[in-house]
Amino acid sequence: MNVKEKSILNEMKTFVARDDNRSISFTNKEAAFYFTQSHLTNHPEHAYFAGLNIAKNRIFQGYHLYDGSNKLDNQNSKVCVYPYKMMREHGQLTEELWMLDYKNVLEVSLTGVQQQIGIELLGENVKVVGQEGHIVIFSSLTEGWVIAVGSKQLQPITMKGQIIYADAKDEGFYIAAGKTAAEAVALLQDTMKQVDPLKVERVRRMENLLLQNTYMRSTDETLELAHRWMNITMDQLVTRQQGDGIYAGLPWFNEYWGRDQFISMPGAVLVSGQFETARNILLSFAKFQNTDKDSKFFGRIPNILAPENIDYHTTDGTPRFIIQLQDYVKYSGDTEIIKELYPAVINSIQGSIDHWMDEKGYLMHADNETWMDARDSELKSYSPRDTRANDIQALWYNQLLAGVYFAEYMNDQVNAEQWKRIAEQLKMNFEKDYRDSQHSYLADRLDKEGKPEFSLRPNQLFAFDMFDDQEFACQAIRTAWEELVYPWGVASLDRNHPLFHPFHLTHHYHKDAAYHNGAVWIWLNGIAMQRMIEVGAQETAYQLFKNMNWMALNKGVVGGLCENMDAYPQEGENWAKLTGAYLQAWSNAEQLRVWYQYFLGVRPDLINNTLTFAPRIPEEIKDLDYMIKVGNGLITASYHADSTKEYRYQFKDASFTATIDISPFEIVEMEVIPGSELVITQTDRTLKVTLRDGQNNTIKEIDASWSQARADQQERNHEILKDVSFAEPLDLKNHPVVH
Repeated sequence: MNVKEKSILNEMKTFVARDDNRSISFTNKEAAFYFTQSHLTNHPEHAYFAGLNIAKNRIFQGYHLYDGSNKLDNQNSKVCVYPYKMMREHGQLTEELWMLDYKNVLEVSLTGVQQQIGIELLGENVKVVGQEGHIVIFSSLTEGWVIAVGSKQLQPITMKGQIIYADAKDEGFYIAAGKTAAEAVALLQDTMKQVDPLKVERVRRMENLLLQNTYMRSTDETLELAHRWMNITMDQLVTRQQGDGIYAGLPWFNEYWGRDQFISMPGAVLVSGQFETARNILLSFAKFQNTDKDSKFFGRIPNILAPENIDYHTTDGTPRFIIQLQDYVKYSGDTEIIKELYPAVINSIQGSIDHWMDEKGYLMHADNETWMDARDSELKSYSPRDTRANDIQALWYNQLLAGVYFAEYMNDQVNAEQWKRIAEQLKMNFEKDYRDSQHSYLADRLDKEGKPEFSLRPNQLFAFDMFDDQEFACQAIRTAWEELVYPWGVASLDRNHPLFHPFHLTHHYHKDAAYHNGAVWIWLNGIAMQRMIEVGAQETAYQLFKNMNWMALNKGVVGGLCENMDAYPQEGENWAKLTGAYLQAWSNAEQLRVWYQYFLGVRPDLINNTLTFAPRIPEEIKDLDYMIKVGNGLITASYHADSTKEYRYQFKDASFTATIDISPFEIVEMEVIPGSELVITQTDRTLKVTLRDGQNNTIKEIDASWSQARADQQERNHEILKDVSFAEPLDLKNHPVVH
């Protein structure tokens, strides 16, 4: 099947140079993924997972292709990657690899061969065990699975050792995996009969995602291309392994984690308008909530929901579940789910009150129950968070406020008032207990005696809802940025801390000693950029955003972001090494979330029938055309900047109160109706907001007032953040803590 030449997917074709040897990954959107590297699969951690993997089972470890007796050498091939396939050119021969949606089948094509084509499956214990007609049966890397291989035309084949040969005109092979030989054979035969429609469906799904859910055009071609690729690789991880869910990452996190799931959810499925999937994820996880009132985990959502394992040992997954339930309702307007899941909301909060809340309203937790959860062989935390980590208090606070939001909708005044009271007490105590006069940032945690511990970690960035002092917030953002935020991402600990380990994978110490003690976590870029944008420093935030776009297009897995990086580049390098999972859901998701919610500034709240437009578009972006789905409606938007900035929003099947928030002007509210267009024109000193109907007639026009208070706050922020810079690696030869 030839995908039409002008497909948006073909515009994304990415060539990979031999020296780059990048990771390439596809999923079937269900439980299977295929991993390879472009030229040589040799990654020290990832190569183990090369080839086909299904539901945490390794099936086979890749393949070799043959032109007659000549084995093709991938290292000398010319490789390009599309969202839907990989292609290698071996001189006059062309290899293509396809996965198909919801099928445990691969198609491997080889064209240009004159006589015979051959394929050899790789992997220990991958051996011929039988033959059914023209289909060869292999054992799998993992017991309990078998592999069926046949030519694309299901014509006669011959075997030479472990190599299957077919006539050149067959142009390739199908590889199917099943629990039995009969299942694998039937799957292969069925796929062969409908392969073209299956390919069309896979391509159409991806095109629809880019054209209907995440459409964006700009003359900034790098911005546009990175946006498309990150949406594609993000969507790879939205799967149906155990109902709808989001893989935490590949290659080893191909399972659903409560924490990762709900950190990823806004960027993965809400900003892209995939509300049915979001709803299914919430309902699926709610089924696994602990409902044993005698258990200390009563009310918790699982941290790990894997095919063989359900685990409740985390504190932050449950508040994030409730917060994402609220976010989902805000985006979708689906109030029916509130009625359905309100008992889960009550249990989640009541369980914490009964088993984990202290007398000050703080949410207690075990030492390793935050996202910084690495422990050594004696179960001692590498990154101790004691009993009251700052990010946990912020999540608990927002869980309580989300609970109030739902309780008020359900007319449950008793719980609404109780939860609001606890939230107010929590915030009041937090402001006193997590700050002192010696530090320009928040304490990371309170110890068992309630004393603040001031390790400088990025977790404080989640806790800015817990205090009202804007000058302190601005100073804390600057401190965090200059001490933790490198050009490649946010480190988990500052450079002068005695536990600081800048290199994730090294023979000097266990990798988990660095995991949360220096290693960069790309998902933290999201909250770091958000905080910068909130204080008016979108230009600073955009430098990090651009770096991530560049990395997705040029480093690591094609089109996506990895889990971790070193804090410091290796000797002789100018960019830090990528580590951890090669494709991590929350890394991609947070990049996408911040783009939509904070750079574009579109933040809906459909339960209150409001939609905030607070664009903070960087100066170097001169034009944008994009779409956003909200509820059952569609917003088509554009932005153009020259001597003035013009924002246009057209509303299809959508009516609500639009809140226009562009500092330093006063906030403007305007009722919009289906078919109307909101036009915002901005100069240095003026802001005009116009609502027009479908015939371009003016319905309402407002000149926004200049806000001296906002202008003054903006100036104070600017002074505090003046000349703010990225963190810089210190000289290892004279490093204060690394020896």
